[in-house]
Amino acid sequence: MVKAAVCREFGAPLVVEEIEVSPPGPGEVRVTVKACAICHSDIMLAEGSWGGVLPGVYGHEAAGEIESVGEGVDTVVVGDRVVISLIRSCGQCHACVSGIHPSCTGEFGIDSSAPLSGSGGEAIAHGLGTATFAEQAVVDASQVVKLPDDIPWASASMLGCGVITGFGAVVNTAKIEAGSHVAVIGCGGVGINSLQGAALAGARTVIAIDLEADKRDGAFEFGATHAVDPTAPDAVDEVKALTDGRGVDYAFVTVGAKPAIESAQWFVAAGGAVVIAGMTATGVNPEIDTTMIADSSQRILGSKMGSGRLAIDIPNLVDLYAQGRLKLDELVSNTYSLDEINDAIASTKAGSARRNVIIF
Repeated sequence: MVKAAVCREFGAPLVVEEIEVSPPGPGEVRVTVKACAICHSDIMLAEGSWGGVLPGVYGHEAAGEIESVGEGVDTVVVGDRVVISLIRSCGQCHACVSGIHPSCTGEFGIDSSAPLSGSGGEAIAHGLGTATFAEQAVVDASQVVKLPDDIPWASASMLGCGVITGFGAVVNTAKIEAGSHVAVIGCGGVGINSLQGAALAGARTVIAIDLEADKRDGAFEFGATHAVDPTAPDAVDEVKALTDGRGVDYAFVTVGAKPAIESAQWFVAAGGAVVIAGMTATGVNPEIDTTMIADSSQRILGSKMGSGRLAIDIPNLVDLYAQGRLKLDELVSNTYSLDEINDAIASTKAGSARRNVIIF
């Protein structure tokens, strides 16, 4: 039995209790979780924004140590330090062959094996195929990548979602050109990594757009060259003034907020792209001016998990961190114990944190 934070009622505090985590099956690994960051997606799941089955364990942005491996696993061994992500790849479906691993349509045994159960034997949903709000987690072997020994657990955990999602939207999904004008709308745990990605990719202008002044001010630490308040009546004109009167080549929307998505195209130049990395709740449908899209030859790109390929992107991000070019330690706002997870969630919802991390 291990301790886990279980969601038993949508919108209610998580309940820390003991659950059973099964041994790994073929192609799976069991990981002793050392750190798990609080992502807004976990909060939306716990609030029922996308539906789901209860009770369930969420959490998907984590790092830990391999405790055991299932039959056929040869990519990691017991004792390896790994990052854990919800991205998994069968390696055979059209999405995987095309390099779009987050959209893998393959079938995984773990989805039907019900690896989590309560103390009384009740089935507990294995949230996002990851369930790392727990002392141990069972995931497909494709969901883990080895880490070096010198990266702190809290910093490593964020590679699994917040970093790869924000950074990857820039370098994988959009593949921005050096010299581009870029805006990032929403400068929280994902957005500041889009800022980092744009700066490292050689963007000429990197504009941080956020409702909160503190986040706009903090964005300069992560590569922003300018900051704009989206509520200002001249916000669009201000962005155009910073971009030779044209608007940005790429606007990255990193929050699942309807107004943020609806505002993006007005900051974008003719021929530019809106890249949507933030996911709204089910039923929330932003309105887009399609006449402007067509008339200005604009594009809309979806970016799930930064179009990440774990085995390629994680080592690259780790190298950038080791070289001092990618900030990870600075992303951690506060650390909490598992028993304090509801406090960590409340702080995240209040918007005061870049990333809160549960340390086991």
